[in-house]
Amino acid sequence: MTDSGSGPEDPLSQLPPLRPPWWARGAHAQTILAHLKPSRCATPPWQSLALRLPDHDVIKLRVARGTSGLVVYLFHGLGGSADADYMRRAAASAWSKGHSVVAVNHRGAGEGKGAAAKPYHSGSTRDLATVFLMGQGLFPEHRHLAIGFSISANMLLLLLGRDTRLTLPDAAIAVNPPVDLDACSRRMIQGMNRIYGTRFVRMLKAQVRERVEFGLIPAFPAFPRFTNLRDFDAAYTAPAGGFESREDYYARCSSGPYLGAIETPTLLITSRDDPFAPASDVEAWTLGPGVSLRVEDHGGHMGYLDRAAPNGRWLDQALSYGMDAFSSP
Repeated sequence: MTDSGSGPEDPLSQLPPLRPPWWARGAHAQTILAHLKPSRCATPPWQSLALRLPDHDVIKLRVARGTSGLVVYLFHGLGGSADADYMRRAAASAWSKGHSVVAVNHRGAGEGKGAAAKPYHSGSTRDLATVFLMGQGLFPEHRHLAIGFSISANMLLLLLGRDTRLTLPDAAIAVNPPVDLDACSRRMIQGMNRIYGTRFVRMLKAQVRERVEFGLIPAFPAFPRFTNLRDFDAAYTAPAGGFESREDYYARCSSGPYLGAIETPTLLITSRDDPFAPASDVEAWTLGPGVSLRVEDHGGHMGYLDRAAPNGRWLDQALSYGMDAFSSP
């Protein structure tokens, strides 16, 4: 386990390193079993909200008003939604502390199916900023903490390091960000990682079909049966996102080159054994003055199963510590 970064304080200084149970010591065991492990948690009293983006697409949010002065925004990973198990657990934790919570469905995800013609992607920083602008209107005089998981973690870091002219949160937590998209996509087509790549592509293809069925986009040519994530990004994500090519998309939307410019207080959590977005990708870059980095030896990709944590999940504890650290200036 490594604590590093140039942030003035480490929000997780009192949190012990992860101790994996014997049955979840490997990277894939951590990643897969954490997803399969049941998540039982309270549900905040959600109110549904539709937010129109600058390009007129609509995304669907869930909002729960708390009693504290902190608003916690939750952004899911690729193919996920506000109903993802990690999203529900983080929402329950924030709500239990009295915080207001905004759980975001990216374009076409969750309740937003059929409401957005364009896809979300690793560089969708303007979407995040639009959510924060809305939140500042709903919750004036509050502090605003953003938590991004996986692809959303990369979006969040890109916003904080590159697109600072847009609306920013007061603090951020980024979990397992793929800061080098080209390297990440290449790992996705190797060995057992094909399991994750195949799952992502299946969900992404379904979202394209849904856009066609809702009449949002013209019929799209059928994808080859064995399309991998790199193929999908070349055929659909890059052109639909306005990029010249897959390579242009990966180069322009990887947050790694911008980590050194981040001044917003930011906790970056990652693991050495993440099978496709390992800590080494983050450690290849200089970190900005606002960034505190926590690297665990074990954890896989957003797994972090722990034999000593109250609910067996180290990440839940880490997010709770982060919320406490960022709840006041």
